[in-house]
Amino acid sequence: MPSGPDSFVAHPRYGTEFSRARELLLAHPGRWRIVYHYDGDGIGAASALVRALRRLGYDFQATALFGVERARIEELLRATPGPMIVTDTGASWAEAYAAHPHPVIVLDHHTYPGSPTPPETTDRVAFVNPLDWGVDGMSEMCAATLAWLFTIFLDPKNWDNVPWALSGAIHDRQHVGGFRGLNRTLVAEAERRGLLTERRDLTLRGPSVAAAVAGSVDPYYVGLSGRADAATDFVRRLGVGPDRAVESLDAEERRRLASALLARLVQQGARPEFCERVTAERWDFPDAAVDAEELSMLQNAAGRAAEPGVGVALALGDPDAVQRCRAHWTAWEDGILRGLRRLEDGGARPLRALQWFESPELPLAGTQAGLAITYFLDPYRPVFVFSRSDGSTKVSSRGTTWLVERGLDLAVACRTAAAKVGGEGGGHRVASGATIPTGREEEFLQEADRTIAGQLPPPPERNR
Repeated sequence: MPSGPDSFVAHPRYGTEFSRARELLLAHPGRWRIVYHYDGDGIGAASALVRALRRLGYDFQATALFGVERARIEELLRATPGPMIVTDTGASWAEAYAAHPHPVIVLDHHTYPGSPTPPETTDRVAFVNPLDWGVDGMSEMCAATLAWLFTIFLDPKNWDNVPWALSGAIHDRQHVGGFRGLNRTLVAEAERRGLLTERRDLTLRGPSVAAAVAGSVDPYYVGLSGRADAATDFVRRLGVGPDRAVESLDAEERRRLASALLARLVQQGARPEFCERVTAERWDFPDAAVDAEELSMLQNAAGRAAEPGVGVALALGDPDAVQRCRAHWTAWEDGILRGLRRLEDGGARPLRALQWFESPELPLAGTQAGLAITYFLDPYRPVFVFSRSDGSTKVSSRGTTWLVERGLDLAVACRTAAAKVGGEGGGHRVASGATIPTGREEEFLQEADRTIAGQLPPPPERNR
């Protein structure tokens, strides 16, 4: 028999936090403002929430945040004459919510100052974070799966929010190597309910085999991705017609192509867990025209095009949103490929413990950094990327699970270095960000480098 969510986690704070949030929401049936991060995980979380509120008959307004912006969240709190839900952001600002005269529900999976000690709150504030119940917000639960779980606590009908939950989880790369922990429990339950099916396939999408290889960003194939002629020659040398559809390949052709692509990733220095991305799990939904990974790409692309609301509208069934998201996806993919080719050719600049580069494409910078360290940059140093915007500099940093296991904590590094230069930062151990004053980048780098050098063993001699 399908189970309810109450028994999924034994820690007492699990039920306490969700019950408090549910009581606040159900006791205030008016208009709620949902504040969410503009990336794919934040959009997935907001999608699950707006669908649940609509099912309750509540009015809502969804507002995106585009960075680590304390001033913006404080402005929104002052400007909102009613209750608010904050998701995939806000963990660092717990004290700001107490002054709001209306209920505030925070659904976040990021670390906060003092973590894992939960922040003090008032009766009007519910702070729900998987870190408080021993669930890793970096690998076992993202904002979208957290929001999905919250909506299930509201009404079991909301199990059908699984597409938006997986969209966010895939954006946060919590699917790589298979879902784990509480994510896995939720996905398995959704499967039992007939809401999704799993299959394994090549991670290639496109109108032809050659176009799929040339357009591949995850995995990123050095010398092939973003290079149509090289991809065509590569496929032809394998005895596969470059203009054929991927779906038309037989088992032997798929094996040959997968083997050659795997060898390519090994040659370019990708770690074994990322080499496995040549083939990957796909999750299909009975009534959807796209699978979970395609949905994630569509929603994230809308966010990176500074139209996160279009990604949320997609979840609400807006027919125009699909076309707009697809156009954004095409532009996003082109921008990522340009940035990765630029980085492939020019490289990142190494310091003692980190490496860094600049990107003029602010909305794409974090993705560029994450894919680059995954597939071809120095694997012993986390990567930082800087993008200037409106008098400040946005910082994104990315590591790998392997580096985290060796001691890396980018949330601490970003928070510490940003505070040193009058900025603000935070996030996860494996991926974090900051907003700092323009002109203070060198000081930020030096402090981040010093912090990370204290976390990680020195790189091997050949990488120094």
